[in-house]
Amino acid sequence: MSYTTNPRIATIIFAIVIFFFGLNHLIVPDVVLKAAIAFVLHKKVQLAGYLLAAMIVIIALTVHLNDVFNASSQDQQKISVIFLAKDIAIAAFAYYIGSKNE
Repeated sequence: MSYTTNPRIATIIFAIVIFFFGLNHLIVPDVVLKAAIAFVLHKKVQLAGYLLAAMIVIIALTVHLNDVFNASSQDQQKISVIFLAKDIAIAAFAYYIGSKNE
């Protein structure tokens, strides 16, 4: 399968965002950084995409979903739902990148 320019650019932009995300988070930053590097170098992209997606889903469900149910106010609950949706969207894109590199 050919890897055209537009998806490659999107993958590199995603990798840059994920790289800085990994630098700023204490939860398994090495996994996130390694996935970003794999995306940019186009090496082991499928494995990196699937593992990154799985890790983000696990973190989203354990952290943000917990916050949804234990929020102290309705505003805090809305913010937690937004964070949950954001993380699931990021995980979906990581999974998509992995699936396109079989």
